[in-house]
Amino acid sequence: MRWSFPVARISDIEVRIHLTFLLLPAFFGFQAWQTGGPAGALNAVVFVLLIFLCVLLHEFGHAYAALGYGIRTPDITLLPIGGLARLERMPEKPSQEFVIAIAGPLVNVAIAGALALAMGGLPAFRPDRIFLPDQHLLLQLFKVNVSLVLFNLIPAFPMDGGRILRSGLASFLHYGTATRIAATIGQYAAFVLGFLGAVKESPMLFLVAVFVYLAADQEANLATLKDFASSLRLQDSMLTEFRSLRVGATLGEAVDLAVRTSQNEFPVIESDGRVRGLLTRGRLLRAVKEAGPQAAVADHMHADIELVPYFAPFSVAFDRLQTSPCPAVAIVDRSERLVGLLTADSLEDLMTLREAAKPR
Repeated sequence: MRWSFPVARISDIEVRIHLTFLLLPAFFGFQAWQTGGPAGALNAVVFVLLIFLCVLLHEFGHAYAALGYGIRTPDITLLPIGGLARLERMPEKPSQEFVIAIAGPLVNVAIAGALALAMGGLPAFRPDRIFLPDQHLLLQLFKVNVSLVLFNLIPAFPMDGGRILRSGLASFLHYGTATRIAATIGQYAAFVLGFLGAVKESPMLFLVAVFVYLAADQEANLATLKDFASSLRLQDSMLTEFRSLRVGATLGEAVDLAVRTSQNEFPVIESDGRVRGLLTRGRLLRAVKEAGPQAAVADHMHADIELVPYFAPFSVAFDRLQTSPCPAVAIVDRSERLVGLLTADSLEDLMTLREAAKPR
């Protein structure tokens, strides 16, 4: 994810922090400083970090559940509004998605149970007092974990409850239909959250509402794209007319090529046609400004481009495109020589053209 940086690696999962995450402890620390001085600010920052430790453990719950089905999690990113575990692929069966989705909230249930034991028993709990401040740190964390469970079980995307709902619907409905139903519920939930944010004058609640709406909309669009992709063949959907860069080229040569074409992605290949990486137009512009035209393309390209055999099912290339940090996948022959490219832009253009060509 852009604007994020790694802070740790745990069980071969890279833990990343989005730059905007740093605004959260800074904001609450500043507020606490005004009322409680340095000690209050320190307590507020520590409390925010403990909350996000609970969020991180929640995401690891998803990651380890997915690993049980052979699905790796390359990274987990902490954002101001929660965490995001990026799975290398989606589970194949509704039952698997259910287990992976429920694993996160169950971690928070376990944390809340451990905190209750540490406090000597289950504390008196009122849902309307979850977010009121308490002097007891353990009680505050208990309330946070209960609220995380309740919030994540809302049956709407992008919360875990939305994925649980989809897994149930997908057991008797088409996957795309189940996704669109859950996503629509998520968008309605976003309107409710936005209304509550306006009434209560809560910027954070309003921000969460915007995030929920956009994530639900993205999930619905992705489901539509998957339905569309299921009818395609890889050979018929890949780009075959494009310009490439040799692996020893300079950024200046890449600029000359970019000026003469409308391409946004330039594969970088060896002399025998084997793929070494991909240079995007955006990365090229940044690299020229930072390193100059004499710098090597190989030092600034995406070296992690995925290679997909041309005879593979389209779904394989589509899944790689969705999960790879590189904005394209290389379609190669049996000798790993480049024969085509599949990009998000080309796929979207193809989908638009197919839709326009349908009889009215």
